[in-house]
Amino acid sequence: MLNLFASKLMSRRAAAFGAFAIGAFALSGQAAAAPPPQLFPFFLAPPTQVAPPTEQAAPLEDEGTVVEMPARLKRQTVSYATREPPGTVIIDTPNTYLYYVLGGGQAIRYGIGVGRDGFTWAGVQNISKMAEWPDWTPPPEMIARQPYLPRHMAGGPGNPLGARAMYLGGTVYRIHGTNAPETIGTHVSSGCIRLTNQDVSDLYSRVNVGTKVVVLPMDRRADNTER
Repeated sequence: MLNLFASKLMSRRAAAFGAFAIGAFALSGQAAAAPPPQLFPFFLAPPTQVAPPTEQAAPLEDEGTVVEMPARLKRQTVSYATREPPGTVIIDTPNTYLYYVLGGGQAIRYGIGVGRDGFTWAGVQNISKMAEWPDWTPPPEMIARQPYLPRHMAGGPGNPLGARAMYLGGTVYRIHGTNAPETIGTHVSSGCIRLTNQDVSDLYSRVNVGTKVVVLPMDRRADNTER
């Protein structure tokens, strides 16, 4: 009887041990299949780096602007009778033309913008100063009329004086370029004479300090000038 009880007890222990071994084996298999837990889950992996979009240079203020000039305002050599010597600049205010006298009855004619009503003027001056991509300092008279204007603006494509400026005597007036080519052929300025940047650069290459500039009044044409 004692032997029978001992035999049953040994069988139960063997069964229990077998169940424990099977369970342990199953757990070890699951542990092998699953990745090991992170010891420091709060250290996150760095995000995937994404290449920034390609940057493009901003265009200049007047880049891409195409203005089709009327044929009469385009730079051209024309027949022109005057007693002024070659090299003289004549401003035909009412017809918005600038003439550069070549001699021999010819001149180069440029389309220009001139002073608006109340701001035209006439007279004879000489070019006293020349500048490429000039700075702009509005005169006190202009500031008084338009107090919102900047007191000073560095030269560049966005500057109202454009690519070149030729200063007239001791006046506040200039022959200069413009970043608004659509205003050529109009009465728009405070008395200055404006050309497209291409035309003012061409004129600039032809004149010098001391060049004579004749500005005709509104009631007189430029042809057959007598001086």
